[in-house]
Amino acid sequence: MTTVLLIIQLLVALGLIGVILLQRSEGGALGIGGGGGGGMMSGRGAANILTRTTMILAAVFIGNSILLAIVTGVTADGDRVFDTQIENLATGTVEDDESGTPVPTDG
Repeated sequence: MTTVLLIIQLLVALGLIGVILLQRSEGGALGIGGGGGGGMMSGRGAANILTRTTMILAAVFIGNSILLAIVTGVTADGDRVFDTQIENLATGTVEDDESGTPVPTDG
């Protein structure tokens, strides 16, 4: 599962880089590149599509990053966070923050 998420993360990152580089500069970036005409994608329609694509890819990137953190997360004890939480849900206990000992839930 981690390998699939990492491959997706790599593809989304490459897609983000490509889409961002295709966008036209608005100028004001220290005068470098400017916002002059003759851009590769010049037109409001193309700009809207690229902006929307960037937002979608960024949302997928952030969501995938969170999933990777959950799936591959490891506690200080060496236990996997995801597995520990599933085990706690199954047994109905939570760990005390200070001592790390299991405490039964009230529900």
